[in-house]
Amino acid sequence: MEEYTLNLLLNLFQIDQKNDYVLFLNSWKSPRFDFSVFEKFSNVRIVSLKIPKKILNLSFWYFGWPHIDKLIGGADVVFLPNIIFYGVSKRTKLILTVHDLSFERYPETFSLKRRVWHSFINPKKICRQADKIIAVSNSTKSDIISLYNLPGGRKSKKVQVIHSAIDNKFKPIDRNDPKLLSVKERYKLPYKFILYLGTIEPRKNIVGVIRAFDQLQKEAHRTDDKEIQKYILVIAGSKGWKQDEIYREIADATFVKHIQVAKFVEEEDKEYFLNLASLFVYPSFFEGFGFPPLEAMASGVPVISSNSSSLPEIVGDGGIMVDPDKPDEIFRAMKEILKNKELKEELIRKGLEKSKEFDWKKTAREFLDILLGL
Repeated sequence: MEEYTLNLLLNLFQIDQKNDYVLFLNSWKSPRFDFSVFEKFSNVRIVSLKIPKKILNLSFWYFGWPHIDKLIGGADVVFLPNIIFYGVSKRTKLILTVHDLSFERYPETFSLKRRVWHSFINPKKICRQADKIIAVSNSTKSDIISLYNLPGGRKSKKVQVIHSAIDNKFKPIDRNDPKLLSVKERYKLPYKFILYLGTIEPRKNIVGVIRAFDQLQKEAHRTDDKEIQKYILVIAGSKGWKQDEIYREIADATFVKHIQVAKFVEEEDKEYFLNLASLFVYPSFFEGFGFPPLEAMASGVPVISSNSSSLPEIVGDGGIMVDPDKPDEIFRAMKEILKNKELKEELIRKGLEKSKEFDWKKTAREFLDILLGL
């Protein structure tokens, strides 16, 4: 959410010097984020409160008060970059970004705490109250309309798709760049590896990746394929909920010694981490947008992705689509890419081309059009 909000706002402020913007935040502790990045914009100011978060959220939830627009001295529009507790005056327009409804589609992959939180915040009610909803993909738009039964159905003009984008730092990096070697050594990465990079949780289908890789290595050892035997599966990312099943799957794998779990990857290292990979695998069961495979494509890495939710829309022909419920398809895609040099090069070319469609300046312009249209 931080990446989305920051990139959208920075690009928005660069193209719009006419309207006044107020960034509202509430934090009992000093925020970790450095807000000085916004100081260069004369039409942007920050209003910061120090009300205990639980008290403010409870007041938003129970009373619909205080009104954010009044706390900042008045506003024509209030923008929520994610589904959160809030209070807004009736005369003030409300724009909401919905990134995904995974908590509706796959509630079993969320912790009890998160399910209770979503129940209290009532996303359906917020969507119905919003004057405009930004969906980050057509898949998310379809979910919002169908699951929340919005007035007008599929013809509803309330929900508009504005694709998210990725930072332009994600690009092919010269193999002689000393930072590549530095990142490789710091994370103890192997010479040849297949990479999963994302949150470690069941919804991402990491178990399917592990089973497919185990099948790949079983065949390579049965057929004495020395080249495939050199590949290691690297699983990297922040820990999510219900991760124990994933670690049990790793421990039970026949070729557990060929699987490496990397520590949390720092944001400034991600583009180098991706560039070092031979193949990126992301057969997630459900994604509202799908940043990781898009970042991999922009970095010149061939991608395997699932054919579900928003991923076909985002990845397109820039990667190989597989059924996430069938590890055998993931295995065959891994094998084909690693063995077929022409296919690999074609995927890299198409992936680079497809990734160019997603640009933060384009996202910001489309967002500004919505603002001006309210």
